Amino acid sequence: MGDEIGAADMARRVAENLRDNRKRRDMSLDQLSQATGVSRAALSQIETRKTNPTIGILWKIAAGLGVTFSDLIGEARLSLSVMRREDTQVLRSTDRKFESRPLVPAAGINEIEMYELSLAARSRHASDPHGPGTKELVVVLSGSLRMIVGDHTDELKAGDSVVFDANLPHIYENPGNTEARYHDVIIYRR
Repeated sequence: MGDEIGAADMARRVAENLRDNRKRRDMSLDQLSQATGVSRAALSQIETRKTNPTIGILWKIAAGLGVTFSDLIGEARLSLSVMRREDTQVLRSTDRKFESRPLVPAAGINEIEMYELSLAARSRHASDPHGPGTKELVVVLSGSLRMIVGDHTDELKAGDSVVFDANLPHIYENPGNTEARYHDVIIYRR
């Protein structure tokens, strides 16, 4: 029940933020569709809360609007904001093997976002490129990570980290036999 309430609240925030950002830029749904690669119908369903978008779709919309992921899914910014673990909305891939939990309140810092990622054993998650100038810092907390950025691959273990240009396609892959956990810091160029 709590997940359903959290998902409904997030769908409301995404719908409001999507509509507000689109109108502020004086963009039609067709123009936003061209900028994001997300169909006009899907954008309309998200704005009218008829569907809950996937993580990948949300990233495409944020990049197309030129806003941070947390700006798209979060509340209005405040001068002080506390995030409690029990209040965070965990985002899951459709196959439920990849989870992302925000670690910085939406009213936090515009230039960075931080997430706790978990990836099931022997699984992978492909991420679409983020906006120009976006960087990611990934720290392996437990397990292992095969990080594929463009045509470059690195094998990492607990305690290792990697920084890369997130405007390239990138894949998080857990080659291990147990779930792996990572911290992911996304840094936006302003």
